Amino acid sequence: MAEIIMAILVLLGGFFCFVAGLGVLRLPDVLIRMHASTKAGTLGSGLILSAVAVYFADTATITRAVVAILFLLVTAPVAAHMIGRAAFKVGVPLWKTRIEPGAKENLDR
Repeated sequence: MAEIIMAILVLLGGFFCFVAGLGVLRLPDVLIRMHASTKAGTLGSGLILSAVAVYFADTATITRAVVAILFLLVTAPVAAHMIGRAAFKVGVPLWKTRIEPGAKENLDR
């Protein structure tokens, strides 16, 4: 049973890490890329660390995995904020968006 749980956690973690990498590669703006990398990357890493804790199932490994997950949850938003702030201060051009005709009426509902 532990192998099945571990396999599911590793596959989900790998999927979210892949999505984070794909987001950094494909998204057009530094702020949107930063959002993709911090959200999906933290979730993927947390799931993989949870799989490690399930696989080894000893107190030392579980403690280290929990501490690493907490460290990711605390530092990723701070790092994303600092990257966004630095990009804004330097004047990195943002993605130019355009509201399509008729889109404003849909927003008012």
